[in-house]
Amino acid sequence: MGRIKTIGIKKLAEEMVKEHASIFSNDFSKNKAALQEVRPIKSKKVRNVLAGYITKKIKAIKRSGL
Repeated sequence: MGRIKTIGIKKLAEEMVKEHASIFSNDFSKNKAALQEVRPIKSKKVRNVLAGYITKKIKAIKRSGL
């Protein structure tokens, strides 16, 4: 079982993926850097959680073929 993400994290991640899908990839480290360029986040923990969730979403999108 993994950690449960808050609704705020999920909404923000969905918004970021819709707006900047071409910037993000299925690599966590690259997504952290891309996230800082798109929207600077001061909190290291929030940035990492967001980057991880975005990575998960991108992998799901690529698996589904969309």
